[in-house]
Amino acid sequence: MLSTAKVEWTRGDGDFLSGRYSRAHTITFDGGISVPGSSSPSVVPVPLSVEAAVDPEEMFIASLSACHMLWFLDFARCSGADVASYIDQADGELTKEADGRTWVSKVTLRPDARFAAPVSPERLEDLHHQAHLACFIANSVRTDIVIEPVEHNQEERHHG
Repeated sequence: MLSTAKVEWTRGDGDFLSGRYSRAHTITFDGGISVPGSSSPSVVPVPLSVEAAVDPEEMFIASLSACHMLWFLDFARCSGADVASYIDQADGELTKEADGRTWVSKVTLRPDARFAAPVSPERLEDLHHQAHLACFIANSVRTDIVIEPVEHNQEERHHG
């Protein structure tokens, strides 16, 4: 199994050697879709960054969230839990090490799964646990991944 991504950048009119160059680039995935990328404006200020573009930290958080969701949906389907919708408001925390290196130390997933019929809190927890163990991305990183499912009472959990 191979996944690919092509990242393309050109200097343009910026002064590269002084650091005054655009960090804007294009990321093309093996399925053909391209998205605008940039450094985060919190790391490199605008106009050298593009606020509307996706930065590497956002892509990392999104990949963990999407991987978890896809496994969750599969385990739910296999167990007969009929998922009607799923939204995750994930975020990440950057930490600076003593040696000055910065890394994404924690990603918190906040999945809000709605079902066509009620699902017990225990079953929901088990589905998230299975998804976390199966996620290729989660299995590939040292980042602490916390899963905080959005809680609903029985009536709200049912989405009909």
